[in-house]
Amino acid sequence: MTPQDLSRQLFELILVVVARHAPAQPLQLSVDDVVLERPKNRDHGDWATSIALKISKPLGLNPREFAAELATELGGFEGVAGVEVAGPGFINVRLDAGAAGVLAQRIVEAGDSYGNGDLYRGVQMNLEFVSANPTGPIHMGGTRWAAVGDSLARILKSQGGDVTREYYFNDHGAQIDRFSRSLIAAHLGEVTPEDGYGGAYIHDIAVRVVAAYGQDMSVLPREEMQEVFRSIGVELMFGEIKASLHDFGVDFDVYFHEDSLHESRAVERALQRLRELGHVFENDGATWLRTSDFGDDKDRVIIKSDGEAAYIAGDLAYYLDKRERGFERNIIMLGADHHGYVARMMAMCAAFGDTPTVNLEIMIGQMVNLVRDGVPMRMSKRAGTIVTLEDLVEAVGVDAGRYALVRSSSDSQLDIDLDVLGKRTNDNPVFYVQYAHARTCAVARNAEISGVNRVDGFVPELLIHESESQLLGVLQEFPRIVAQAAQLREPHRVARYIEEVAGYYHRWYDKCRVIPQGEDAVEDVHRTRLWLNDATGQVIRNGLALVGVSAPERM
Repeated sequence: MTPQDLSRQLFELILVVVARHAPAQPLQLSVDDVVLERPKNRDHGDWATSIALKISKPLGLNPREFAAELATELGGFEGVAGVEVAGPGFINVRLDAGAAGVLAQRIVEAGDSYGNGDLYRGVQMNLEFVSANPTGPIHMGGTRWAAVGDSLARILKSQGGDVTREYYFNDHGAQIDRFSRSLIAAHLGEVTPEDGYGGAYIHDIAVRVVAAYGQDMSVLPREEMQEVFRSIGVELMFGEIKASLHDFGVDFDVYFHEDSLHESRAVERALQRLRELGHVFENDGATWLRTSDFGDDKDRVIIKSDGEAAYIAGDLAYYLDKRERGFERNIIMLGADHHGYVARMMAMCAAFGDTPTVNLEIMIGQMVNLVRDGVPMRMSKRAGTIVTLEDLVEAVGVDAGRYALVRSSSDSQLDIDLDVLGKRTNDNPVFYVQYAHARTCAVARNAEISGVNRVDGFVPELLIHESESQLLGVLQEFPRIVAQAAQLREPHRVARYIEEVAGYYHRWYDKCRVIPQGEDAVEDVHRTRLWLNDATGQVIRNGLALVGVSAPERM
């Protein structure tokens, strides 16, 4: 019996009991409101719910008496071994072994789809992340968003969301001018401009620009030379960024150029829309957006008195462009240094007549430190001043790097111990999970050699060992964990969950045999345990796929 089956039965019982005692009272309740949770103490049963407490008082019913009546009738359902009422009205349900064990078969038959849901079925979602300036390699903050953003996209898709991964290409503004001047300085052997970019990569890009141009640079005026370095250099740098992300398992559906907003007059269209809505005013020769009406601490300049567009002008045009492309939910991932940016963005959303935190969500990620020998790494071999995505991959590989970045809440600062991630021991969380998956595959291979297969028998009531009950209990949680990770935008919940699954599996492996010993005959209990073994492998594999990490069959 799945949690969904149990929720549906409880829901139907509630309707019957309410109609019996309070027929005139309206009951605004759906099956989704009947939430089941795993009790922390397994002695309390397989599932617990507080639904009786939540709905009894508005209906004028005694919570404990209401819970007791539900418990009495639920106890007669097939697959329910016992029901108890605890405290003021909590309901604890214990399933019989057969009802609990059938989950193993359902997971195997569901395969890659186990854990999928309908939370965002058909919702158009735009997920913007990384969006590093094309002026240098991706630093560790951007690398964290690459891992977390891609994992979140996978999780949202598993819940039915129509997700577009988008990279906002910052190719407009002063940072591009500083980049091109830095390239010229490297080409001419001059000192790097005080506000420029350093590192060996600047010299590498400068050499490649000259080769790509294919003509004599020395005859060009400085201004023309800078434009050549700007156009070719930015394209080369962005090509490197895209290649690094691809090698990290991260690709985007849309690369949106900031410059296009200014070239296509999208800024003017956004300004006109806000003017029509009555939120734009003129003051001191500048054009302003009245964001203070929507919770911002002050109004914001859109067009400065010299006629130049302020930075928020691009944000206005870009947000409107996303909404016009049909995205109902727009999620933007920003670094810790953008925390003060949230209020004005939400005010912008409201000024367009949209709902902040619904049509626009902003996630703030904290910084990452790579630690080796107990000391944070401070400098990249190539970038010179920052630690980059390439440094992480070179140190521990893609799988370990991605997993380490995803398994912690993104709103907390993270120290990644490279010494731990380099170990092939249970201290290394990605090794611990991947090894559990590889072990399920090894068991399946050895079972085939020993004549144990899933075809000849599945008797779920034989899964009665305590470790089997615990393993089934945690496997049952996977759909709820994935839905929660999607709803809260927290991919780390999936990573932590599969670590928990790995722990329960290793303990089960130590206590229950899938393959008979010696000359013992193959029995139904061995075949049934093979179903449980393969179900565990499927859940770990599905979980690793959601965080973009491979599931090796041999280690």
